[in-house]
Amino acid sequence: MFQLKKYQQDALDTLSGFLKDCKVTGAVETAFSDSLKENNFPNVPYRSYKFDEIPYVCIRIPTGGGKTILGTFSIPVVAKELLLEDFPITLWLVPTTVIQEQTVSALKSNPAYSEHLNDAFNHNVAVYDIADINQIRPQDIGNKAIIVVSTLQNLRVTKTTDRKVYKYHEDFEPHFAKLSKKHPAYEKLERVTEDDLSENGLVAKDIGKIKYSFANLLMISNPIVIIDEAHNARTSLTFDTLKRVYPAAIIELTATPNTSTTNGSNILFNVSAAQLKAEEMIKLPIILTEHINGWEEAVRDAVLTRNRLDISAQKDKDYIRPIVLLQADNKNGKVTVEDIKKCLIEENHIEEEQIAIATGTQKDLEGIDLFQEDNKICYVITIQALAEGWDCSMAYVFCSVRNVTSSKQTEQLLGRVLRMPYAKRRVIEDLNRAYAHLSSTGMAQAASQLSDQLIEMGFEELEVATFLRQQDANQGELFGNDNTGNVVEKKPEVPFRLEVNEVPETAQLSEEDQSKIKVSEVEGRKVVTITGQVSAEIIKAVTKVSTEDKTKIKRNIQIHNNSILAAQSPSENGVSFVELPRLAVMYQGELELAEKELFLDIHGWDLLNYKAELNYNPTEETTSFSLDLEGKKIRYSFVSEEQNLDLNLVHTETTQEELVNWLDNECRQDDITQSILTSFISQIINGLLKKPELTLTTLVRNKFPLASAIQDLIAQYRKQAAKEGYQDTLFVNESDVITTYDYSYSFKADKYPARPPYYAGAYKFSKHYYPQIEDMKATGEEFECARVIDLMPQVKHWVRNLVRREAASFSLPLANANFYPDFVVELNDGRLLVVEYKGEPYKTNDDSAEKSAVGNLWASKSGGNCLFLFAVEKDKDGLGVQQQILNCIA
Repeated sequence: MFQLKKYQQDALDTLSGFLKDCKVTGAVETAFSDSLKENNFPNVPYRSYKFDEIPYVCIRIPTGGGKTILGTFSIPVVAKELLLEDFPITLWLVPTTVIQEQTVSALKSNPAYSEHLNDAFNHNVAVYDIADINQIRPQDIGNKAIIVVSTLQNLRVTKTTDRKVYKYHEDFEPHFAKLSKKHPAYEKLERVTEDDLSENGLVAKDIGKIKYSFANLLMISNPIVIIDEAHNARTSLTFDTLKRVYPAAIIELTATPNTSTTNGSNILFNVSAAQLKAEEMIKLPIILTEHINGWEEAVRDAVLTRNRLDISAQKDKDYIRPIVLLQADNKNGKVTVEDIKKCLIEENHIEEEQIAIATGTQKDLEGIDLFQEDNKICYVITIQALAEGWDCSMAYVFCSVRNVTSSKQTEQLLGRVLRMPYAKRRVIEDLNRAYAHLSSTGMAQAASQLSDQLIEMGFEELEVATFLRQQDANQGELFGNDNTGNVVEKKPEVPFRLEVNEVPETAQLSEEDQSKIKVSEVEGRKVVTITGQVSAEIIKAVTKVSTEDKTKIKRNIQIHNNSILAAQSPSENGVSFVELPRLAVMYQGELELAEKELFLDIHGWDLLNYKAELNYNPTEETTSFSLDLEGKKIRYSFVSEEQNLDLNLVHTETTQEELVNWLDNECRQDDITQSILTSFISQIINGLLKKPELTLTTLVRNKFPLASAIQDLIAQYRKQAAKEGYQDTLFVNESDVITTYDYSYSFKADKYPARPPYYAGAYKFSKHYYPQIEDMKATGEEFECARVIDLMPQVKHWVRNLVRREAASFSLPLANANFYPDFVVELNDGRLLVVEYKGEPYKTNDDSAEKSAVGNLWASKSGGNCLFLFAVEKDKDGLGVQQQILNCIA
């Protein structure tokens, strides 16, 4: 069975929690704000675009992160948490017909998608291309999970008679046979007009009747809408189109969401390129070599790069055959497909059977499985035919002989070499990187354009600075070997270059800045070369005379400056971070990691020791009921708006045992045996059915909210048990607690899955272990604490600890969660200092007291190797942060 990556599961969990809150509270804006706060994302306002309380959110995920997987797994989440339906209808919108075909094929036959859908919907799944919608049968609706894949263009029109989906179809008449006028969408359904009379079967007397169209069928079905590449779908016409199908929820998936104030997306979850790298999904960094001495040089070095990678691949346990993607000019261009093929064969001695051409007219890759070990293709020449959907993770090298532009075709081709083979990091470091050889007619043009393309693919500017490594075509290999044979990256400082109209005025610059600037002439063009960090004064001087866009120049200089800082970070220079010991407990003669599961075991967690009771009270409203859970009223809607409470008196064919079995499957818990869970649920159902106002039909009709309430009740009991076990384990029987390297944590140089927003302040941290610093504002108390740490001579390096990033975060146990301290510091004397900073409003609350207690316990059991400081702006003695740290490490 396909396993999601951690960031994918986190995205789905966030979506699930958000939708559940939407259902419970009926307030999408509040649920959105709460979700952002829970995930430590910037709290931006929710914009409804007149969709009222219909959830309309976006998941941002860079190219190579698996958008289609997330879309597939989102469907059951929306059905369960929001719609409370067994079998929803989903409208899946994509940008092009090519992706439409590929998505239909993947959903039908790719096990990564189809197995999950079949498991979620008990093998009752039907996937349709928009062209095949007439095959949808009335009996399938409500009995199968139906997914219809279409381009947005098929629906996005100003005049609905111009598209098949809005046309009258006699085959759809049975779908509308039992439609009630009480249906909430009834008045909004499109009616037959005079323009429709040319359609088959319509006459003048049909004018004004409900049109039997697929669009109207969607409207009465309240579909889930998934939009792939959603940054293309933010216009007023798109909004009007989506309203026309009366969606239950809209889930956008894109690498580059629109963030404008007028029509930007509501970004619920943000995945970074660093997370994809940490989870071994993509190859990074990208090693860029710019060739200005002719396109043949770019092709030659692309071949040499592939040859080197092929040698490394022979040592890998998995089969890998590195492939080069070569992008040619159009047939009337300077360097055609035929020119590249001739160069490969005649100049680089490549056998013709190793070359495939994939263009609009020549399709050598059709029906070819490049993963087959007997396949000989190592070079694929294209123009832009691979731009959509082509996916082979063995592609390692991208070579473009075109004059590089920021075209979508180049961006998509670059994305094809980023995917990691088998989504797993390779042992040999060369095979964890992607390579780009670009031919350019201008100085340093390729680096600038490649930066643009990476940003278009969802990279942040700081990620571009970190993951794009430039190499001069004449400087030799970027990698060497140390005395032990390990690959060591050389980090030459690449200068910044740009074309200018005239020599910049430098008289007002400092001597240091003047020494950084060199002006030369290349093929009749003036080029400024700047070495090292580019100051604000230099930027001002060169932008006055530059031929390029000033905003773009400033951004590229910022990337250049950040790349220099990134190259200086300890993690980028082979420096290791000392291991951190963790809390453990002696339990039944064995040393166990101190975590929630252990606290439950020690406490003797047994669900049957708790009351199996829920208070259920039907309300006067026909569309809701309430579950009273420890005084908290929870509101849920019925599956259908047309249902009436009187239906609760109707006999149901579902037995009580079948309901219990369904609830048992829905509420399955890893730490509760099926027999105990079934017994607990049975007691709840028996108790509810003893109430005279309740019937089995009532419970069956409302099984989704009932399951949710049972899960909430179990979660409360588990928290209660864990809290009691936590106190007993760590603070009552303290003699059994130790801080040990038997369970240790290490900050790995290549795994820091930080995500935006990144620190971008004026102060340049020199001792942070990684190039990026997540979620650090440029001012404020926490920033000042970090700066104090960075400036202290006793500090070797430090890390802004990530929150809830599991294997990439250091944590200490709390009763029902983990505690992720703000800063982890390695001192020059080898000791570890963990700092948690709290502002004035929070320093004395219960949460802070619990964190302080476990931090001090961890430090006290470490034999002096570890220190913990609960830092505040001013402590009880009036001491500032610096003196608090000095006192702690003294």
